[in-house]
Amino acid sequence: MKIRAFLLGAAASALLSSAAFAADAPTAEAVLKTYADIAQAKYEDALSGAKTLDTAIDALIATPSEATLAAARKAWIDARPAYQETEGYRFGNAIVDNWEGRVNAWPLDEGLIDYVDTKSYGTESDANPLYTANVIANKEIQIGPDKIDATTINAELLDKLQEAGDIEANVAIGYHAIEFLLWGQDLNGTGPGAGNRPYTDYDTKNCTNGNCDRRAAYLKAATDLLVKDLSDMAANWQPEGEARKELVAKGPEGGLSTILTGIGSLSYGELAGERMKLGLLLHDPEEEHDCFSDNTANSHYYDQAGMVSIWDASYKRSDGTVVSGPSLRDLAAAKNPEAAKRVDEAMAATTAKMQVLKDTSDGGEHYDQMIAAGNDAGNKIVQDVVDALVSQTRAVEGVVAALNLKIEVEGSDSLDNPSAVDGQ
Repeated sequence: MKIRAFLLGAAASALLSSAAFAADAPTAEAVLKTYADIAQAKYEDALSGAKTLDTAIDALIATPSEATLAAARKAWIDARPAYQETEGYRFGNAIVDNWEGRVNAWPLDEGLIDYVDTKSYGTESDANPLYTANVIANKEIQIGPDKIDATTINAELLDKLQEAGDIEANVAIGYHAIEFLLWGQDLNGTGPGAGNRPYTDYDTKNCTNGNCDRRAAYLKAATDLLVKDLSDMAANWQPEGEARKELVAKGPEGGLSTILTGIGSLSYGELAGERMKLGLLLHDPEEEHDCFSDNTANSHYYDQAGMVSIWDASYKRSDGTVVSGPSLRDLAAAKNPEAAKRVDEAMAATTAKMQVLKDTSDGGEHYDQMIAAGNDAGNKIVQDVVDALVSQTRAVEGVVAALNLKIEVEGSDSLDNPSAVDGQ
């Protein structure tokens, strides 16, 4: 992924000068504390959702039925918003970026995990020898020169498979591996309908598609790993956690730059570019974020909600309590009210466009249908969000300038060099 540099000068000492801010401006240290407190709350909520999902999957495995499969799918969808709201902590915090691939990596070559429809998926890939390895069906997997014993499907095996051969598409764990195991492939292209895996794929007494016991073992191991990984990150944001220590060690200037880098990069290169514009350029449902469940519009919506909550320093937890405090917005407004106002307006505009996207999906026209070739109205809904996210990033860059900071925003060929995108 390309980096689009945004470099604006100057002395860090200006940030801390009492002359630079109005008397009621929060200190940078207070802003960073609230930022970390909200991170802790979000990751704890994401962990709670994963635990609920784990319980629902236990019920599905114990008593496979239409009802238990539906309940597990609902638990997965219900677990997504809190996690998506954490994504604004990526890009600026190395401890999050180094970990994120374990929980939300995509897109994935799902043939690594389980059976696929070879007519649509194919049987091989020059880029990935494990494209159709199907660990659920096979008790030995060849990874380069090594033969891996897959007789027992457990967390240790899944860790070996994750990005096996240094291929990013070998996603063996995380939300999207679990999503595939709950829904199966979406074989509808850009037409209506999500994945439709039968509950009998887990019914050892009436098994469909073979290996129901191994499929259940895989699903359980992946969900247990998700709980463990989210538990680790929630601990990192505790008062004495490693993520807080890293943030404080950067100093006030570095900490504020971290916040703005996260918002700017998620807004621009990741969300507007890789997750939205790329799929729109190609009209390709394989570039849809939650592609098996048709939950993509919700994931994008809650990414935006997460960025707003970081800017405003206010987050409503799943139990209804609110975590809030001195905000980056307050600090920016004290330094340059116009720059802060532009971010407020840009975020409100993006949220409004995201609401249209979400409402359209909730109404039955899902994201993969919106990006279909020939769907001019749907394409416009997605493009409107992309444009709003780009404008939001520009406004964030204005705050960077106002605070005399230096950041680098993630770029995307989809936005910066569309002609380089395959298929264009």
